[in-house]
Amino acid sequence: METSERPALTLRPFRGVRFTVDDLAAVTSPPYDLVSPDDVQDLLDSHPNNVVRLILPGVSHYTDARAELDEWLSSGTLSVDPLAALYVYEQSGPGILQRGLIGAVGVGSPSVLPHEDVMPGPIADRLALMRTTEANLEPIFLLYEGGGTASRLVDEVAALRVPILDIQTGDGFRHRLWAVTDPVEIAAIGEDLRDRQALIADGHHRYATYQKLREDHEESGPWDYGLALLVDSSAYPPDLKAIHRVIPGLPLPEAAARAKGAWQVHEFVSLDDALSGLATATGPAFVLAGDGPSHLLTNPDPMQVEHAMPADRSARWRAMDTSILSEFLLPKVWGISDDERQVLVVHHDPYAAVRLARQLSGTAVLLNPLATEDALAVAALGERVPRKSTSFSPKPRTGLVMRVFATD
Repeated sequence: METSERPALTLRPFRGVRFTVDDLAAVTSPPYDLVSPDDVQDLLDSHPNNVVRLILPGVSHYTDARAELDEWLSSGTLSVDPLAALYVYEQSGPGILQRGLIGAVGVGSPSVLPHEDVMPGPIADRLALMRTTEANLEPIFLLYEGGGTASRLVDEVAALRVPILDIQTGDGFRHRLWAVTDPVEIAAIGEDLRDRQALIADGHHRYATYQKLREDHEESGPWDYGLALLVDSSAYPPDLKAIHRVIPGLPLPEAAARAKGAWQVHEFVSLDDALSGLATATGPAFVLAGDGPSHLLTNPDPMQVEHAMPADRSARWRAMDTSILSEFLLPKVWGISDDERQVLVVHHDPYAAVRLARQLSGTAVLLNPLATEDALAVAALGERVPRKSTSFSPKPRTGLVMRVFATD
């Protein structure tokens, strides 16, 4: 039998660190990059030990997070599970069911496929936090095409065993967790995953941080792995949502007028009508919104687009809306670089993006979600989509189980 030359996809068991407080839902939070300053205060008001104290301590307060983590461990607010485990994790809500495995994924393997560009600022922030706390405080989110032993075991555990955690959070989602500690079951999962590949659905900056943390050390150790949720996308297809842009200081009338030299621009009094047009558009399309009527951009000049797109990228990459946004609409039509200062992002909610654009006297650029198959195809080619192109849901809740190097 031929064996794969690609290093194996590894998901290793670990001794989970979990809260022991009475109200477990109140100490959890969304992933760090979805928590606004207002959200931080709400989470802290919900419980003094909310995990946001660890994941968002502030740029100059990483040592506070380490001190908090150590104190919670010594006081029993956090406890370490007695046996190393892979954790079956289920999220459910209205119209949503997702199950997967939480474990320690091997870092640096070509079997783990990034598909999105990263920025240095978030990597520096997460690296400082991980170096100081010596912990993985929240899992990244991986997808793989399964259908094998690991997938079957996940469903069997969820159907037949008693969970070690069962809570409902304020967003209406139910979260259940089971610990798989049987060495035979763990070995079967490992054998099933060995020759598979996993796509990073969420957590590109944290995975890049895992890689840098591993580079800090010449010897092997817990830094060779990073906390991850692995979901079989064939059994539980993810919901891929859009990430919208806001361009401060670019007035909507100016943005629309300058687009007319390269796009067909359709004006709508109603934002909802413009969004309906966006949803049914074929080919590249965006809605520009803010103060005044909304504008649907469709059918860009193919010669101008072709001239703007990098020749060394695949046809699939060059056809994606976010590629056309970052390489053509922003720099060529508006003269704007796609960076964190000039182009803000708003996850999922187009109305929130429009509100922010109005506050900043700017323009919201509203997008359709990227297709999952496009993200997979681009990753398989070794390419990266532009930053903030994809937002896979539902994302794992932070604070259910953590990984501390000293106990792993």
